[in-house]
Amino acid sequence: MNVQQGWQGRFFEDFTVGDVYQHPLGRTVTEYDNISFSLLTMNTNQMHFNSEYAARSEFKQPLVVSTLTVAIAVGQSVTDLTQNAFANLGWDEIRMTHPVFAGDTLYSESIVLEKRESDSRPHAGIVTVKTRTLNQHGDEVCSFKRTFYVYKTGAEQLEGIFPDGKRPIEAGTDLDQKA
Repeated sequence: MNVQQGWQGRFFEDFTVGDVYQHPLGRTVTEYDNISFSLLTMNTNQMHFNSEYAARSEFKQPLVVSTLTVAIAVGQSVTDLTQNAFANLGWDEIRMTHPVFAGDTLYSESIVLEKRESDSRPHAGIVTVKTRTLNQHGDEVCSFKRTFYVYKTGAEQLEGIFPDGKRPIEAGTDLDQKA
């Protein structure tokens, strides 16, 4: 049996200043997402959940909560940027540049701006990126800079995370036959 590891994410050494990562997953925002996020975060601005209130605005419909847009953008970037990060150090220059509505599909991409070794953590480095998020029409809806700690390849903190099974998985087992 030959065990193949899944995508492990990027480590500090894998980042190069100037590289752009177009994050692979688009995400359509639903009305449910918007209302749930508003309630979960106790955002009581009616512009996000009251259609009658929103109809009187220049947008004529509820806006997606801006912090949900940022959260989706960050989430979309994890696969490429922070799969091996252990701490966010900050978000700067957050801009909401175009309204987002339920039904919009968001895509994000990030460019590596800076990287440096950590002075206090020899097993990690610090990376700064700029992320921008586009809707399905190519309009930029948000952008921000983000700085995070990311482990270096071989960091002992990442060793032995996947548990040892009592026995290896095999083809032809009961599970395979029941499918």
